Amino acid sequence: MSDAQVLTTALVAARYFGGNLVLGQRYLEQHWGQNRLDKSGFSRQLHGLADTLAGLFATFGALLKALHTDARYVIDSFPVAVCHNTRIPRCKLLQDKAYHGRCASKRSWFYGFKVPVVATTDGVPVEYYVHAGSEADQTGRHGLAQDLPAGSVVYTDAGYTDYVAEDLFEQATGNRQQTARKKNSTRPHEPHENFLIQHLRKGIETTFSQLTARFPKHIHAVTAAGFVLKLVLFIFVHALDRAGV
Repeated sequence: MSDAQVLTTALVAARYFGGNLVLGQRYLEQHWGQNRLDKSGFSRQLHGLADTLAGLFATFGALLKALHTDARYVIDSFPVAVCHNTRIPRCKLLQDKAYHGRCASKRSWFYGFKVPVVATTDGVPVEYYVHAGSEADQTGRHGLAQDLPAGSVVYTDAGYTDYVAEDLFEQATGNRQQTARKKNSTRPHEPHENFLIQHLRKGIETTFSQLTARFPKHIHAVTAAGFVLKLVLFIFVHALDRAGV
């Protein structure tokens, strides 16, 4: 099976079969005459294409940024748990306290990953990063390429407050960061700026709810790398759908 067929099968599985690669293979074999490849061989080939998949998404994201003439983006993150909290001691996929994080918006703890995403104000993901659940939002922010067109404005919540980082970002890129401020902030926004930030950030919550709705009840994976790979596939197909591809 060629690399293109493997990636196509994986994307079809994520889009229509909840990430079940076997069902994706079976569908393409029965309806499109694709050659069969044993499960282990397919998985090994797909894992070997992880960097290619990331590169394809980066290219697609760059195209979306070029088409997004509004040049306004939102950064936020969402948690992805690999198991329920009561099963953490028995979890074999991850075995490190670094993955035990807290979701402030839901006021709950989880064991797994955080996925910061850069999305257009239309809710189309253009960049992503996956990191351990216990790491701070700013850590995830630094992992994002943030290769945005000149003159862009980035909206974030209060968890991304870092005045030094904001200043450096604006000086280095020429873009602006508009972060929701806390009541005791030394850099408060004008009322109209606060309204605009809150209004534009509502779309990212909808994006995350639509994206996570694609997840099966349990994302099946044998390794942490396989789990992350399926996350990337779900993000990719969601971006394709939102972009109307």
